[in-house]
Formats: sequence, structure tokens, C-alpha cells
Amino acid sequence: MRVLFVTVAAGSHLGAQVPLAWALRAAGHQVCVASQPDLEDEIVAAGLAAVPVGPPLDQEGSVEELRRRREEEARRLDGEPPDAQELMRVGDLSPDRLGYDRLHGTVTVMTSAIFQNFSARETVDDLVGFARHWRPDLVVWDTMLMAGAVAARACGAAHARLLYGLDLVGRMREEYLAEVARRPADLREDPLAEWLGWTMARYGGAFGEDLVVGQWTIDPIPSSMRLAVDHHYVPMGYVPFNGRAVIPSWLREPPARRRVCLTLGVSFREVMGGDQASIGALLEALAGLDVEVVATLDADQLATVDRVPGNVRVVDFVALNELLPSCSAIVHQGGFGTAQTALAHGVPQVIVPSDMWDAIARAQRVQRSGAGLCVSDDGRPPAVAELRDALVRVLAEPSFARAAAGMRAEVRGAPAPADLVPLLEKLTARHRG
Repeated sequence: MRVLFVTVAAGSHLGAQVPLAWALRAAGHQVCVASQPDLEDEIVAAGLAAVPVGPPLDQEGSVEELRRRREEEARRLDGEPPDAQELMRVGDLSPDRLGYDRLHGTVTVMTSAIFQNFSARETVDDLVGFARHWRPDLVVWDTMLMAGAVAARACGAAHARLLYGLDLVGRMREEYLAEVARRPADLREDPLAEWLGWTMARYGGAFGEDLVVGQWTIDPIPSSMRLAVDHHYVPMGYVPFNGRAVIPSWLREPPARRRVCLTLGVSFREVMGGDQASIGALLEALAGLDVEVVATLDADQLATVDRVPGNVRVVDFVALNELLPSCSAIVHQGGFGTAQTALAHGVPQVIVPSDMWDAIARAQRVQRSGAGLCVSDDGRPPAVAELRDALVRVLAEPSFARAAAGMRAEVRGAPAPADLVPLLEKLTARHRG
């Protein structure tokens, strides 16, 4: 069969799709990947056929627009804007944030600032045009790029979401529809359904919930960490993909001391500037400890640091999939690929989560699993002593390594991408229209 993958133009999002794309190719299926033109080189470097669609994606602009829109919505609801960190906590799943007003504000802002931006009209037009030309049997789409669902419907293909993190979209959608149903009929608004319905109508179709959540959803999150959402999920074990990787000579030798990885994530530093946590504070927290630190920091990040401690090796990039097997712990910002790779290798984590998407919620789940600690999940910069104490504890207490090993077993116990292929073939035959 022909399978079209659709992803937002971000290397980390592509990385979540590559193992399944290659599993399908290895099984004899035709595969290509559509995204904004920004990602063309990375798709090709992964050995896959690239289909550029729409204009380049301005991720930094999207983030800033989301901040601005959420501030506007906060003023409408509360009379004055709360702190910017608070505004961005889309992943805050506490009950007081799941009422109609908050949910409606979040849905309104996410629709206009994120979903419509990622699935711009030209992007959707190009994607539908290619889908109608290539005639895929199955479209696997990034949960943030609903153009994939529109294109699948427009060409009669079956379609599935592939999650990048916790299913916040599914959770918000379920809670929002429940809140809307409680309101009088003349007061029911649904900005996401309106936009998707208008978009689908341009290609002769109508809105359906599958445009938001897919006909089914492929979920790489360990089952013990998933959100409770009433939807058809297909679990998949996470297989790390870091793109092009070179194993340096120093990584071929066993470390003389326990090794700790410090990373803020490539995507985070490229899109957000990597300034959620103070790099100087992170390095100071690691200074003097009896560990060998490998810190992935670029020149711009190093320019903000007065000194690099003697126990720190700085590299611009090293593939986590190659580095983490030699590590006793990792300190990071809560990015999806970083956290998932640590889980896959059974490495205890110290997470200083960014306030973007689900980073805080996932960090809290890692802590609840016992496989790590979440430091400062309330938006405040963590103190140096707090960071150091967390790392010392994770290294000293065997329970963290045991729990991390348990999470590794859970990840490896889920169906591998190759194991999923027969099921995807059956689901495609059932849903293709």
C-alpha cells in the first residue's frame, strides 16, 4: 500500500515518525513524507522521499503569536493577564483549568495561533493536491498538523494520528465537548470544528471528529503515563531516531566516572532560544560533583556562561541514542524526544521542564513513576542548590535506577514499529473509503 506521512516542519517531530515510516518501507510499502519546505533536507537525510507543501513554517512566530493570543484571551476572561509562564501551560490538567471558560479560551487560541498556522491554506491546498495525485491508502499525520486528516478525507484514504507527546488534543477535545454539551444550544461555540468544517468544505466534505483525533491514534507514550481519553489507541514502543549520528572517539571508551548528560534539546534551543533554564545555573549545579558531564551546548548558549566547570565536556551535538547507554543520569528540559529516549534506555532523569505543550505534565509523570525528579514545575527558575540536590539524589538512591529500568522494560514491551505493520494494514483496509 501507499503511506503518506505528514509532519510539522520540526526535526523532533519527524524523528517520531521515521522508525514507523521505515518499518512500512521494509515491509514493502511505498512511503513518502510531506511537510513544509523547511524540513525537506532532513526528510531526505533520513532516506525518505520528501514532499514540500505550503510556505515555510515560522515556528518562532507561532510561539510568539500563541503567547499574544493567550494574553488577549486571559484579559477577556479575567480582566488582567496572568504571568506569561501561566498563559502557556496548555499541559496543566488540573480540574480548575478544565471548565468551559478556560477550555474555550484554550481551544480558541490554539485554533487560531497554532492549528491554522501549521495547516495554512496554501499548505492544505498543496497537500490535498498531492494526495489526490498520489492516492495514498493510509495517511499518518502529526497531531499538530490537521491538514493531514483533511487530505486523507479529500482523497478517500484511511488516516491515523501519530502522537508527539501526551494526547493533550484528545483530552482537551473530550473535556471541551462535554462542557459545550451542557450549555444551551444557542450558546454552543466550537471554533476548531468551525475552522475544520470550513476547510473540509473546500474539498467537498464536512466536519467530523476524525479530523481532530484521527480514525485511530498511534501512541508511543508508555501505557502507564498516558492520559485517560476515550479513543481508539494503537500503542507503539518508542524507537529513538536522532538523524545523522557520528560516534566520537571519546564515546567509545568507558567513562572513568559516572557520566551525566546535560541537554536542552536541539529543537528547544532552535525554536525557543534554549533560555527556559539558566545554563549558568545548570552548569554550576554540576560543578564539583564526582561525575563526568557531557553538555550539548552551542556557541550562543556558551556565550551566556562565565566559566565551564572542569568536569564538563561541551559538545555542540551528540546523538542521545548513542550517548545515553553510557550515562547514569540525564538533566534536561522535558522535550519529548529527549525524555522518551531516556525512558527507552532506562536512564534516570532530572527534568527542569519548559512551559511548552506537555513538558510539565510529562515531567510530573516521570517523577510519579519513580524514574526521575521534576524540578520546578511552577514556572520559577530553580535554585542551584535545588538542581544539585536533585541530581545527587537521583545518582545516590538506587530506587531511581530500578524505576528507570522498569520504564525501559515497559517501552520495550510495547509493539515495535515493525510489529505494527500488519495491524495498520488491517485498519487501513477497514477505514479506507
